[in-house]
Amino acid sequence: MHITVFSAQPYDQRFFEQTCHTQFADSDLHFTYQASALGMKTLALAAGSQAVCVFVNDVLDAPVLEGLYEQGVRAIVLRCAGFNNVDLKAAERLGMYVARVPAYSPEAVAEHAVALIQTLNRRIHRAYNRVREGNFQLDGLLGMTLHGKTVGIVGTGKIGLALARIMKGFGCRVLGYDPCPQEDFNRLGELVDLPTLLADSDIVSLHCPLLPATEHLIDADALAAMKPGAMLINTSRGGLIDTPAVVSALKMRHLGALAIDVYEQESGIFFKDHSDDIIDDDVLQRLVTFPNVLVTGHQGFFTREALSEIAEVTLGNLCAYQAGTDNPNALVAASHR
Repeated sequence: MHITVFSAQPYDQRFFEQTCHTQFADSDLHFTYQASALGMKTLALAAGSQAVCVFVNDVLDAPVLEGLYEQGVRAIVLRCAGFNNVDLKAAERLGMYVARVPAYSPEAVAEHAVALIQTLNRRIHRAYNRVREGNFQLDGLLGMTLHGKTVGIVGTGKIGLALARIMKGFGCRVLGYDPCPQEDFNRLGELVDLPTLLADSDIVSLHCPLLPATEHLIDADALAAMKPGAMLINTSRGGLIDTPAVVSALKMRHLGALAIDVYEQESGIFFKDHSDDIIDDDVLQRLVTFPNVLVTGHQGFFTREALSEIAEVTLGNLCAYQAGTDNPNALVAASHR
């Protein structure tokens, strides 16, 4: 089976080829790596493939899926957990197989959230630049002791649970909100409703999927309900946050700090080098001017362990499709081959 990998980075190729040679040596999988994202303009790159492998910012709406189907593509494997960029109803109508990596090294994302919290809180990014310039003054670097503070976790799945374990270890009071909460959370913190979490938390961290019900979950009203001076962390999906509303809350000094590893309009920006370009996104450019805002380029998943697991599960999903076996990771099972 030939697979075209879209939005491919050098590390994707390295981990896919390594995993294929070590764990799937007997499989008949052959990959072509394309740096371009999948969309209507890049459909032709999938010609001759029976499957495509895609990432978070690839577009798989109905027209794209129909174009892939016309070229002979019958399987779509996502090397990520989120699938809001795929029209699943169209895929089911076409009889196309869709599978994802439902969870990979949740500790990787949770640990990145903690890194963002600590960097913002203790102004590590500013201290780093100061010391490099020979400035060892402490004024302007004042943080807070996390022990005893309240951390609110929106989404109590595997990543939310991993963060709860870490923050409990810091000595924090941990609150959680989830319409379908995990029972394991009760050992780590207290489940509350969203208004209570927002009002009581010194730090709010988002760990939920992007669905119609969660789009702009953090809007102007939610921001107004947060404790004045609280910190907001998002390592999940950019669309969970109404970014212009966040900019307003920062300007009003109501939101104390913001750290995001994801951005609603990140497609076309993240995973690329724009150091010699003018970034034509006024909202993002405004965000990075705030001294109390930290932006990273969707690197929460970026650990050796997570990349190895992503490659292993993705190749397993392809082999399951090839063999016609049931796969718990399938979002849409192939109705015909």
